[in-house]
Amino acid sequence: MERQSTEKIMILYFRVVMAWTFLYPGIRQVLAPEFSVSGFLSHTKTFNGLFSLLASPPVSSIVSFLVAYGHLLIGVSLLLGFMVRISAPLGALMMILYWMAHMDWPYIENKTNFIVDQHLVFAGLLIFLAIVQAGRFWGLDAMRMQANKSGAPQS
Repeated sequence: MERQSTEKIMILYFRVVMAWTFLYPGIRQVLAPEFSVSGFLSHTKTFNGLFSLLASPPVSSIVSFLVAYGHLLIGVSLLLGFMVRISAPLGALMMILYWMAHMDWPYIENKTNFIVDQHLVFAGLLIFLAIVQAGRFWGLDAMRMQANKSGAPQS
């Protein structure tokens, strides 16, 4: 297998794995009418001022909706390889916010994670997927690009 094929397969692999990372919780959250971010956000430590505002009753229902459907739509986008240049950075933003929410400076969630945890790794991977335009590899973005090329007038 040539190097270029291996790279494309790895990009596809990471795109699908990250899709599932968002899609599974998105499905669970959308199908659970009782889902709310307020319980989790009310226990944040380092950035408690920010997250306790998001956990307040008038705001938490909006944030819960955005989280659930954000997970779902980002997951579908990554899985189908559609609009990855938009969905991947939005997913990275979510991961950075989760990293901040789990932070008890300098630890993340517990003493086993010092500054870095999986959320930062996922954010970096999502930025990589956006940079390489991962939807071009066996995704709907590739089909859309091909259709644009074939439909363009020849000069």
